[in-house]
Amino acid sequence: MASVSVETLRTWLESGQPVTILDVRPAAAYAAWSIPGSQHLDAYEALKSGQTGGLEELELPTDRPIVTVCEAGQVSQRAAALLAARGFSAYSLEGGMRAWSLAWNTAPVAPGGVHQPEQAKQERQIIQIRRTGKGCLSYLISDGAAALVLDPALDPAVYVQQARQRGWQIVAVLETHIHADHLSRARALAESCGASLLLPAQQRVTFPFIPVADGQQLSVGRLQLQALRTPGHTPESTCYLLPSLPGTPALIFSGDTLFPEGLGRPDLDADAEEARRRAEMLYASLQRLLALPDDTILLAAHSAHPLPFDGQPVLTTLAAVRSWLVPLLASPATFSSQVLSSLPAPPAHYQEIIAANESGHWPAVPVAELEAGGNRCAVTL
Repeated sequence: MASVSVETLRTWLESGQPVTILDVRPAAAYAAWSIPGSQHLDAYEALKSGQTGGLEELELPTDRPIVTVCEAGQVSQRAAALLAARGFSAYSLEGGMRAWSLAWNTAPVAPGGVHQPEQAKQERQIIQIRRTGKGCLSYLISDGAAALVLDPALDPAVYVQQARQRGWQIVAVLETHIHADHLSRARALAESCGASLLLPAQQRVTFPFIPVADGQQLSVGRLQLQALRTPGHTPESTCYLLPSLPGTPALIFSGDTLFPEGLGRPDLDADAEEARRRAEMLYASLQRLLALPDDTILLAAHSAHPLPFDGQPVLTTLAAVRSWLVPLLASPATFSSQVLSSLPAPPAHYQEIIAANESGHWPAVPVAELEAGGNRCAVTL
């Protein structure tokens, strides 16, 4: 049966090639996470039992390839075969959605608009690098020569290639916190580039790194960042503030502390008492972030939704965040109760992922299986 790799489909979507993606998983699985722009037909159980599941009469475009998708790339092969028998150019996605978890795309961040002052263009350039299926957001930030990577969630080669094609040299790799939903690539990326590895100061990680303290000023080339300790999602969570330049707003890289439409959950790897303590810390941390100017651009480490290949960065302003966040901050006790009563299911395998990120040793479980699933680090209230 004809099939396509994740990289092939990623390239088609990135180049704008017309393609129909047909997801045949159960409705609940499709609702949880999917490929942006895909169509859905709940044919999984029917196909598994040898039936056609409605594929024999489904109307689809004939002028483009069709890629069928399931969870692991097995049942989608039967779907592709049925469509090929009808004359379509049909392919099964190798590895299914588990493999698609590693697909990525990019979007330039231009917070000052397309007509940024020349000084801003020369002193800061930012690329948002997105794991489209997983919703992870990482950042390649440069002054035009030196560059840093923040919260890398993909193979180090992706960041090296993105920097190299722009003539940048990665000299520093930073993280906002110890992640629970994906394996950190920070250590491997730093080693591959000969770059410095900087993590928030803490006692959790057992391999060498440069600790970053609250309020510390970090210099990477001409870039100047300030570390703002914002515990809550994790005890060591830290945001990084990139100050404003003439004609442009400041940017706050908020990790998993604050999202455009949600908050970092405080309960992962914590008992009930610790979760409540972290929720109270999160309350104080959010107050600290809201003290920044309204036009500050918020750039988080995750998106709540799969990310299309549209070149549009995921961002918002603190003014927009205030509209829904301020009413939640009436009191620490009310805030904590609301957060802890609204928790979604935790990320799959989060305990193994945390252990791996603390030790620096990846587990034997395949990465695609360990990291499968959408983003569950946020609480939406």
